[in-house]
Amino acid sequence: MRVLVTGSAGFIGSTVSHRLLDRGDEVVGLDNFNSYYDVSLKEARAERLRARTGYCEIRASLEDREALSALFATHAIDRVVHLAAQAGVRYSLENPHAYIDANLIGFMNILEGCRYAEVEHLVYASSSSVYGANESLPFRVEDSVDHPVSLYAATKKANELMAHTYSHLFGLPTTGLRFFTVYGPWGRPDMALFKFTRAILTGQPVQLFNGGHHRRDFTFISDIVDGVIGTLDQVATPDASFDPMHPNPGTARAPWRVYNIGSNRPVDLIRYLELIEDACGQKAQIESLPMQAGDVEATHADVSALQRAIGYAPRVAVEQGIPQFVAWYRDYYQL
Repeated sequence: MRVLVTGSAGFIGSTVSHRLLDRGDEVVGLDNFNSYYDVSLKEARAERLRARTGYCEIRASLEDREALSALFATHAIDRVVHLAAQAGVRYSLENPHAYIDANLIGFMNILEGCRYAEVEHLVYASSSSVYGANESLPFRVEDSVDHPVSLYAATKKANELMAHTYSHLFGLPTTGLRFFTVYGPWGRPDMALFKFTRAILTGQPVQLFNGGHHRRDFTFISDIVDGVIGTLDQVATPDASFDPMHPNPGTARAPWRVYNIGSNRPVDLIRYLELIEDACGQKAQIESLPMQAGDVEATHADVSALQRAIGYAPRVAVEQGIPQFVAWYRDYYQL
């Protein structure tokens, strides 16, 4: 297949692109290399992809309607993995307009491109943040997601609704994946694992919010990619058992699906930090900070729907994944 991967210079997008190329697919990678975090890391990820046969890179922003239209008109795209977005809960408090531009206008352009190009399947990134104020754990796709606590979460919920509209009106098969705290080699510098490792190895204090009493469903990158590729290969279909009198929030009469994709093994942040200390071989200096606005205390993914759909089975525990990241970090930054 020829697969458009948006956010191809990003953490998940670059790793998904490599997996697609490994199995013989062609990849058209879209990224705007914005400066939300270190551009040189994005360039390094992209450089590895440029060396691969079957990879084509396009630099453009999602909100550039003309560029997106030209992309779909020029390349015969079979399927789309849409991972590009303005990420980050805390940053959405500082720069809300970036989330509207990339996550709403940008997603609109992706939907229109898929519609007119008659794309076979659109798989897109949603987020565990859509569960917002819900405190019933584990989070299930059948749960209400009507109370987001950050603008980032609200845009991801909006993406799910927008996708349903296009599935309903135009028969475009769409699947949303609610990612739960992804980590691993080539990860994002704004995530806890990256920040904690950098602070420990450079002798800086680790900023620990809420006393480290958060619990997160940390999910290793290889498990995430397994789920993304498996979902891409199974095109969404209408739910024949859908009951409009008792609607299931995870399915529809249209070819539309939403799944959680996580490890189903939540870990206390303080335990996560201890494992990073072990992998680094030194203790952290702690700077305790209060819980941040827009944050939630715990996440826990019920992945049973994805297990039933594609046989999804996360394999990598944090005890295995964290040392892999720290080894990559030391090698990449020569520490």
